[in-house]
Order: sequence, then structure tokens, then C-alpha cells
Amino acid sequence: MIVSRDKERDIADLIRKDRQSATKEIYCAYAGYVVGICARYLSSDDDVKDVAQDSFVKIFMSVGSFRYSGDGSLRAWIGRITVNCALNYLRDNNKLRFASVSYEIPDMEEDPPDAESLTGDELAALIRTLPDGYRTVFNLYAIEGKRHKEIAGLLGIKENSSASQYLRAKALLAAKIKEYLNTK
Repeated sequence: MIVSRDKERDIADLIRKDRQSATKEIYCAYAGYVVGICARYLSSDDDVKDVAQDSFVKIFMSVGSFRYSGDGSLRAWIGRITVNCALNYLRDNNKLRFASVSYEIPDMEEDPPDAESLTGDELAALIRTLPDGYRTVFNLYAIEGKRHKEIAGLLGIKENSSASQYLRAKALLAAKIKEYLNTK
């Protein structure tokens, strides 16, 4: 769900005036967004619920530090907190396992599958089946738009490892899409 500019501005005003009322508005407006981010990074529904709850606790505890800086700033702020909570959860629970790094680019199929025929939910479900390390790097690069150098810093890995993990994730996802489309 996308929150309208006016709604976001109203919530930002409410944060300044009445934090308690703002928390309810934030939750109602952004619960789906937070859960969606968590589901991109975590494969277990129970983990998604736990991290979404932790994200909202962190959001509510730091809502007083939020400063509205234009359209989308509240959504971006909430998204950053949620991504960081998901990454911390993966790190704290030793779920960030990376495949051994080979500096060779994995084989990509010459004829990539037609992912456009998938619904968003189908594609999201296939991304959730990627191994944790692949899925995390894939999301940070392809969805969040982070560069490999930044991803390496966030995850404590080498930049080449980030690039390799992304290419491997992309190749594995392509294979999973092709397999899924063949059984559809």
C-alpha cells in the first residue's frame, strides 16, 4: 500500500504533536509495507512476524527523531529501520551464510525465463526460496538499489563476494523461475 503525500504529511505533523496517536497511524498506514520488507529478507513467516514487530518497536521508540523532509521521507525512514532490523536478525541468528566465493561468473542461461508472466506474489515467493545470503544480497542490490561496496560494508563481506553472491542469486532465481513456469 502506498500512503498518499497528504496522509504522510498528516502523520509527520501528528508525530510532532502527539506521538501516541502517531504510532497508531503509522502502524495502520505502514504495517503491510514493513511486513513486505521483512518477507523479502526472511524465509520463515514466524521470523517475518518477529522482525516486523521489532521494527515497529524501534520505529515507535525513535519516532521523535524523525524529521519530515518531503514526500516519501517517512516511508524511506521506516524502510531503512526495517531493513536494518532484518539484517540484524539474520546476523544475530547466524542465518547469513554465503556460498564459497569463486571469482568466476556463474553460468547464466542464454535464454532467460519470462519473469514478466509471473505475478508479484509468485516472484516474491520464489525470491524467498533463495538461500539467506543470496536472498539478502539480491534484495539489497536489486530492490534497495545499494552498490556492492555498500552491501559489503553492511554485511561484513568483500565487495567481490557481494557481486558474486548477487550473480549466483540471479542465476539460481532464473532457474527457479524457469522450473516454476514449466510446472504452471
